[in-house]
Amino acid sequence: MRKTLAGLTAVAVLTMTACAGARGGSGAVAEPPKKDDKLTLTVFSKYSDREEREVTKALNTFRSKFPNIEIKHEGNQDDDKITGAVRGGNPPDVAMTFMTDNLGQFCSSGSWQNLKGYIERDKIDLNVIPQAVRDYTDFKGTRCALPMLADVYGLFYNKDLLAAAGVTEIPKTTDQLLEAAKRLTQKNPDGSIKVAGFLPSMPFYNNQAHIWAPSWGARYLDANGRSALAGSAEWKAMFEFQRKLVDFYGYDNLERFRAGLGQEYSADHAFQQGKLAMIVDGEYRTAFIADQSPGISFGTAPFPHSAARPDRADGAFATGTVIGIPKGAKNAGAAWELIKHMSLETDTLVNLSNAIKNVPSTDAALKDPRLQVTPQFKTFIDLYGGGKLWSNPPTPIGDAHLKAVNDFAAEWQAGRVANLDEGLKKVDQQINDALAQSGR
Repeated sequence: MRKTLAGLTAVAVLTMTACAGARGGSGAVAEPPKKDDKLTLTVFSKYSDREEREVTKALNTFRSKFPNIEIKHEGNQDDDKITGAVRGGNPPDVAMTFMTDNLGQFCSSGSWQNLKGYIERDKIDLNVIPQAVRDYTDFKGTRCALPMLADVYGLFYNKDLLAAAGVTEIPKTTDQLLEAAKRLTQKNPDGSIKVAGFLPSMPFYNNQAHIWAPSWGARYLDANGRSALAGSAEWKAMFEFQRKLVDFYGYDNLERFRAGLGQEYSADHAFQQGKLAMIVDGEYRTAFIADQSPGISFGTAPFPHSAARPDRADGAFATGTVIGIPKGAKNAGAAWELIKHMSLETDTLVNLSNAIKNVPSTDAALKDPRLQVTPQFKTFIDLYGGGKLWSNPPTPIGDAHLKAVNDFAAEWQAGRVANLDEGLKKVDQQINDALAQSGR
């Protein structure tokens, strides 16, 4: 399960035009299918390769309840393709997305149907799902999706590289992370980077501002729903940490090193190749390592927290795959039954979690003895249940606010921002203008 920041593309076009008057709908419901009904449910998802195959297996277990319902799972379908299908009048029955940041648009516009009526009719208790996870499937009271599996982010470290550098304590604070990164860094005779202790380049892999932010206690929006970076000591501390590491490596040196690193989801991933001693990543990396690089000796831990925010110790950023019914779905009643099967049933969640190593999103699945938990995976299970998860605030502008901050981070690390305070004020203005223009 993976995220990339897509920005405002077809998702924005759809939500600002085709469904402008829907505002999430009224929560109307369709009747469930009968046991012997024959139909085909089309499911769009972004899953590919190994994960797509495993999700297809999980979807097909739905036929134990409805043996005459066929499941047509189409992977590699991003949000642009989903929204394009809705706009064209030929949507899938069920949509899955990793891009939880687009849910504000989907829910507020009605491009994904309001699930309130189904939840009330079937007396679904959403308290079985942690609050932070419920938050990213709801926008201002409109719930247009349920979580299927969750992603939780923490620190991965190469045990052999730490031992060789004499680093015996896993960093718990960001100050300790900075010092450990320096000790773990190895350079070639010409001064170029051979191994980076911790890469500050952003955005790159899961070096994303929103994934780092919880460790510093940095919030995107204030209580009034406006961007509030410039007045935040936490955001300033995070960017100052980044700059210290950039200055240690040298920006040009970093860029040359980063340009030679492998793709994020290939066996050439820099951590799996021993070129990065520590990274921030999601629990799903454990499955990629087991599949692609089983010889690596690695550990996991909570991502270090700012010493100024001890309350963020053992906290984490969380997101995940969400599942909903697009506007115009032909088989909405059956689609809802499939959504319940994929998001709330313990057997389905446990088996799928074991297959693709995402965190199951209900309390019952987390406690199920069949859940396969390695020591590395347990870190993320503990973080998920620790009560300190943060997720991105849902907004009507999708991930535009996240992209704006990542774009700023790239400029900042390159030394093209003369004044941090003034730079953050400009980002606030950019985000607040987009929020105002959304009209929601």
